[in-house]
Amino acid sequence: MSNDEVSDIYKARLLRHNQTEAEQILWSLLRNQALGSKFRRQHPIGRYIIDFVCLEAKLVVEIDGGQHLDPDNSKNDRERTLWLQSQGYTGLRFWNSSIVTSPDSAIFKIREALKSKSPSSRIFPFPTRRS
Repeated sequence: MSNDEVSDIYKARLLRHNQTEAEQILWSLLRNQALGSKFRRQHPIGRYIIDFVCLEAKLVVEIDGGQHLDPDNSKNDRERTLWLQSQGYTGLRFWNSSIVTSPDSAIFKIREALKSKSPSSRIFPFPTRRS
């Protein structure tokens, strides 16, 4: 195992222990195969640490805070998305506030993405505003 891999595992562990409120809420709804699929949280994939991922379905779920509105962060998000797509992953993005105020809506969308046979319906939509 390389030093970078060890570093990523350490970072992921730290992130798991320091979750945002939105991450705690979503994890409580995804854990223990609650949707019939196993999700991992703060999981390293390549050089990225993914908020939530179902490896079996290659479905990534990202929860974004206001910092993702910054142009530099938006550019990094797009690069990350393109790389993940090149690796066969599809995914969903949610604002922190939408998870806190309407977790059922997020779970509905995640459940639909898991059932979907069409990858194009699961392509990382970028939230355009905070709600």
